[in-house]
Amino acid sequence: MESKLQLYNTLTRRKEAFEPLVPGRVGMYVCGPTVYGDPHLGHARPAVTFDLMFRYLKSLGYKVRYVRNITDVGHLEHDADEGEDKIAKKARLEQLEPMEVAHYYTERYHRAMEALGVGSPSIEPHASGHIIEQIAFVQRILDAGFAYVSNGSVYFDVEKYNAAHRYGRLSGRNLDDIVANTRELDGQSDKRHSYDFALWKKASPEHIMRWPSPWSDGFPGWHMECSAMSTRYLGERFDIHGGGMDLMFPHHECEIAQSTAALGHDSARYWVHNNMITINGQKMGKSLGNFITLEELFTGSHALLAQAYSPMTIRFFVLQAHYRSTLDFSNEALQAAEKGLDRLMKGVETLAKIKPAAASTVDPADLERRCRAAMDDDLNSPMVISALFDWVRTINQLADGAQTITAEDLAALRATVDRYVFDILGLRDEKAAGSAAGRDYVTPLVEMLLAERLKARAAKDWAASDRIRDGLAAAGIRVKDRKEGSDWELE
Repeated sequence: MESKLQLYNTLTRRKEAFEPLVPGRVGMYVCGPTVYGDPHLGHARPAVTFDLMFRYLKSLGYKVRYVRNITDVGHLEHDADEGEDKIAKKARLEQLEPMEVAHYYTERYHRAMEALGVGSPSIEPHASGHIIEQIAFVQRILDAGFAYVSNGSVYFDVEKYNAAHRYGRLSGRNLDDIVANTRELDGQSDKRHSYDFALWKKASPEHIMRWPSPWSDGFPGWHMECSAMSTRYLGERFDIHGGGMDLMFPHHECEIAQSTAALGHDSARYWVHNNMITINGQKMGKSLGNFITLEELFTGSHALLAQAYSPMTIRFFVLQAHYRSTLDFSNEALQAAEKGLDRLMKGVETLAKIKPAAASTVDPADLERRCRAAMDDDLNSPMVISALFDWVRTINQLADGAQTITAEDLAALRATVDRYVFDILGLRDEKAAGSAAGRDYVTPLVEMLLAERLKARAAKDWAASDRIRDGLAAAGIRVKDRKEGSDWELE
């Protein structure tokens, strides 16, 4: 299948025709979670975005190696008061090994991702399992002359690198601006300049997570893990590097610099960044009281939530906005996503019941063309959903007899709907899954009431029929009468 996919390359700030380095094969690296806390709403956006990319690339026939790292070396996040990494701090307070803490939160992240329909990557390397590769990468940068050793730590020489290449290409910043906005911090006297960043840090005596190296017993700098692991599994040149927009500076900027310094060239060809999720217009953060974990969303246990929201509602909510646009969370927005998802799934259910006719008054190829064009346009999932909703109306017309479709066209339409709804968007019918697992009590009760209403209509007991319909409407369930029975959807 010929690909016309265009991706917005953050490095060049324009859409570019996607052409992999090796025809038919794609190498994709995405910065994964830091596992020192429960997965939260902010984790959902990049996870769903790059799961969508992974799914679509595979649907185009590419063999994709998708690498998503786990950051379990906790030094990159420091407690503002004590300067202690969060994994080590939690391990000390709870008398656990740091890897026990990391494993606990990694497993919680995996369960949340499974609930969201996010598939496993091809490879999921842990930073703690690749210390040797990181030490070797630091040595390559030292050998190239772009780093220096100071009191057992190794720092990247940003000024020297900027003179030979250019620091700030990804974020659009220049070194003068960075200098003007960088303040001197305590404990950084080992650096030549405040904007130099650590490739390797000498561990203080109380630091738990430490490894031997040629320079000191210590630990790698935050940015180093991605450079070392991406090249370890994808080679010195690979196709796509992704992550959240909050990682563009300094993390990805520093990663580009150290990779270029070590390799002599760029590693990733396309840089793709998803935008942030805000809550009522504010950035999500614990200090603002609007930090919501995925478990709280699924159970409705946070004070800001009007109700519980299912994992597929969260996924659909994320997909309704283009990945590069800001996505603002609110109860109203999630309730609208819940209704939209229900409408889409009802359309899929209705499609399964349609009977073929001798002739078609609709062209199912229209849906494939629209969805394919939308996905090829920088993964425009909102336009895919819009096309699917248009065809839900057509499906309802087919069910009502206002339109007709042949068996061949019906099979093509069902295949297209299944491909985009389930295979590419990664949605699933939670009602059907819940009913099979004995968790959904609404569907069987509604179906039972509709069966009773059908009996009342057959007996011309219009009062009983209307009473059931009105009772369901009062509960937020709209009944739709069709030629072959009744259907329903959440209002």
